[in-house]
Amino acid sequence: MAADSEPESEVFEITDFTTASEWERFISKIEEVLNDWKLIGITSGKPLEKGIFTTGTWEEKSDEISFADFKFSVTHHYLVQEPSDKDGKEELGEDALPLPMQDLLCMNNDFPPRAHCLVRWYGLREFVVIAPAANNDAVVSESKCNLLLSSVSIALGNTGCQVPLFVQIHQKWRRMYVGECQGPGVRMDFEMVHLRKVPSQYTHLSGLLDIFKTKIGCPLTPLPPVSMAIRLTYVLQDWQQYFWPQQPPDIDALVGGEVGGLEFGKLPFGACEDPISELHLATTWPHLAEGIIVDNDVYSDLDPLQAPQWSVRVRKADNPQCLLGDFLTEFFKLCRRKESTDEILGRSAFEEEGKEVADITHALSKLTEPAPVPIHKLSVTNMVHSAKKKIRKHRGVDESPLNNDVLNTILLFLFPDAAEKLIDGYENRASTSAGSNPPPENEDYNLFSQFKSAPSDSLTYKLALCLCMINFYHGGVKGVAHLWQEFIDGCCCSFVKENISMYSRCYTLYLLSCFLNMLNCCIERKKARDEGKRGSMADRSPSGASGDGAKGGDHSGDNTDKEKEFGKSWESWSDSEEEFFECLSDTEDLKGNGQENGKKGAKEPANLKPEGRLHPHGKLMLLHPGEPLYVPITQEPAPMTEDLLEEQSEVLAKLGTSAEGAHLRARMQSACLLSDMESFKAANPGCCLEDFVRWYSPRDYIEEEVVDEKGNKVIKGELSARMKIPSNMWVEAWETAKPVPARRQKRLFDDTREAEKVLHYLAVQKPADLARHLLPCIIHAAVLKVKDEEALEDISSVKKIIKQIISHSSKVLRFPSPEDKKLEEIIAQIMSVEAIIARARSLKAKFGVEKCENEEEKEGLQRFVNSLLEQPEVSVVGAGRGPAGSIIHKLFVNAQRAGDRAAVVALMILEELRRSGSQEERRQGVQSEFPPPTGREVILRTSVPRPAPYSKALPQRMYSVLTREDFRLAGAFSADTTFF
Repeated sequence: MAADSEPESEVFEITDFTTASEWERFISKIEEVLNDWKLIGITSGKPLEKGIFTTGTWEEKSDEISFADFKFSVTHHYLVQEPSDKDGKEELGEDALPLPMQDLLCMNNDFPPRAHCLVRWYGLREFVVIAPAANNDAVVSESKCNLLLSSVSIALGNTGCQVPLFVQIHQKWRRMYVGECQGPGVRMDFEMVHLRKVPSQYTHLSGLLDIFKTKIGCPLTPLPPVSMAIRLTYVLQDWQQYFWPQQPPDIDALVGGEVGGLEFGKLPFGACEDPISELHLATTWPHLAEGIIVDNDVYSDLDPLQAPQWSVRVRKADNPQCLLGDFLTEFFKLCRRKESTDEILGRSAFEEEGKEVADITHALSKLTEPAPVPIHKLSVTNMVHSAKKKIRKHRGVDESPLNNDVLNTILLFLFPDAAEKLIDGYENRASTSAGSNPPPENEDYNLFSQFKSAPSDSLTYKLALCLCMINFYHGGVKGVAHLWQEFIDGCCCSFVKENISMYSRCYTLYLLSCFLNMLNCCIERKKARDEGKRGSMADRSPSGASGDGAKGGDHSGDNTDKEKEFGKSWESWSDSEEEFFECLSDTEDLKGNGQENGKKGAKEPANLKPEGRLHPHGKLMLLHPGEPLYVPITQEPAPMTEDLLEEQSEVLAKLGTSAEGAHLRARMQSACLLSDMESFKAANPGCCLEDFVRWYSPRDYIEEEVVDEKGNKVIKGELSARMKIPSNMWVEAWETAKPVPARRQKRLFDDTREAEKVLHYLAVQKPADLARHLLPCIIHAAVLKVKDEEALEDISSVKKIIKQIISHSSKVLRFPSPEDKKLEEIIAQIMSVEAIIARARSLKAKFGVEKCENEEEKEGLQRFVNSLLEQPEVSVVGAGRGPAGSIIHKLFVNAQRAGDRAAVVALMILEELRRSGSQEERRQGVQSEFPPPTGREVILRTSVPRPAPYSKALPQRMYSVLTREDFRLAGAFSADTTFF
């Protein structure tokens, strides 16, 4: 046992030196990513076209790798280009330089206005960046930087990848990158210098040339020529005040009540401040040879007026204050308020106090009946007297959010023809106004159908504009609550009964979340009943209601015509809730019609007096009596608003799919069917269910040709299979139905009750709910406003955005309760359009487009302004000698001579530079009309053999950028590795 256990105690630790280390695994992951992205081997491509970095499409793809527990993100940036043809690939030989080295010497895309920083610094069309995955992580130590560079070099060598690979080091805000690119027998190193304080000897071209030549260390004498590209950027920060055309609104006049209908009918538009904060002028010398110009610490030939290329970009103000955007934003904030009208204004405006408040149960009558009140008592002030009297009881007059002048102005705007109506007479006005203003049939007007809004000439639309104006200028939510209280109180009391009844006859109230529309239906139904009742009472003889006692087919033609004339409006409705009949109340009529002993399910006797006939139904005859079948006068179905339809659908859906649920659902939907059956029985005594089905649902009566006992072909009909199902709802309803004409039936649509419900609903609305209902109207008005303003400027990009807004709004506002986030997106889009148009007007004013007398120059300036809005940077035709260049020159001259704050700051900067020993002022002697350049960019290029005289001549490049607080050198230096 001891011998057996002795070998087990001698355990040796075995070290496997073939196991990969963390560093090796990291290199392997880099190689794996490069293989997955197919970046191995020789890369080929077409020569870069001019401006392709800006106009082309850039794409990127990313992956994540880790070095031990430190995560890196790997991103491949590349310009999307068409694949090169076969001939191009065949031309690539063993001595061909990698594509990135060829791009270093390309001058077609220097200083791109919008590109990745590495694209601007090195002119590359494709590269890979390895950076710490977390934003707060950074590779700072020199040892870690060298380790990453070694990893990159090994991975490139193992895979044969010719795409440059960069590593981001130091903090991310510094944008420090080092990298490498390898090819067959060549290598290119990317190095960078970033300083806060600029060494004085490197602020000019001669100093940068010394750095570049020293770095490449060319062994040849004399050195090959260096080509240069130079760009100086000048910033114009202070624009003259008279260049901004936007006039701010006269708030004092608005608050003081001096506001006419024009102001209340139009939303404001434009920026309150200049939306263009800065103009950047870039003067470029694209191709310069060494020795052509002088630029040192004493003198400079770089005169911006002599630069062959000028380009301009504008810097937009951050979130400029715009009037339309402010109105929309504030109104949308109102949608999120929680207070009720009572909480905002105090006690309820609809509290009943003696005779001062009208009974809401008679509201519909007040909305429809003519007003016997004398004209002189119906002034605009008296219209709101009852409401203001109640307000004053609980709050002082001075505390009212809206004063009398503002309120009267609003009411005159909402009802502009009220005074004229009172003078001309109600009936005359109603008759002459009905066809005077037909609604316009154009695209802008019909936007309300897409937005579920209201037409721009409707009362709801005008009310929305007034509330939006009140919310912004006159007390905010208190002003909105006050105006809504006045409006509803008038609906229930005195003044709106005149105006709404007039509008219902002339223009029709458009939907306020469907409720005003329902109120219109109630008004029209009641007026139809009243007019029909008055006409029938005046025209009919005492015996006209029952005719001459004729039966069935003997019914006189005169009586039929009379029923056609007024029966539909009068006989279909009773006058009020208390006056409808479930059966005839006249005992004699009951006896005459033989209904006192009627039984359920029994066939109606054929000797009943027909009532409620409209006209004969073609050639159809009743099956059993054989008399003509008459179409009855029926009740119109109850109108349903969108919210009622949704509520009904929800209730019906909750009944489920069981037999009981289906039966109950059918009974709920059979009210109209039962009414039509009763009307049919009254108009066709002695009829049967088959007769009713033949008229009401012909598809459920199946006819076929058969041969009778005598061998003759006859038509035989029967009910469809679904009508023969036991306990069929149609059969049950037919057995229950009594022969009652429509005028004696219970109303399917109780207009009085529905009107009271609508008025009560509107009365208890919170300001936030009201704002929600009216928000589609405000968005509609805002879209119309930006369309009108854009038509004056004709900006193609704005047209596209407006179409997107309309499409987006149509989808969002289609739902009853749109999400706040989507509504905010719509408002943000409208605000962006307003800002773009404001920028266009600012630039047009500054460049004097409208003042230009030469039409050709005016068109050129207009194109230039439009390009500034749509492009990141715009070339100036003719540089400093063209029309636009001359204007820009004058702007800088005026800014230099002006005694405003910007000039003072510029003088202080110059004085500070003078004290620090800078020679910038002396070097700017010839260009004193321009301030010192804010940025200086220089690109130096050459091709020299490195590291030995017999090495291959390879491209070398160095980019330099100098600003007041930043100095950066980005160099790409190539070397021949064949013998080294």
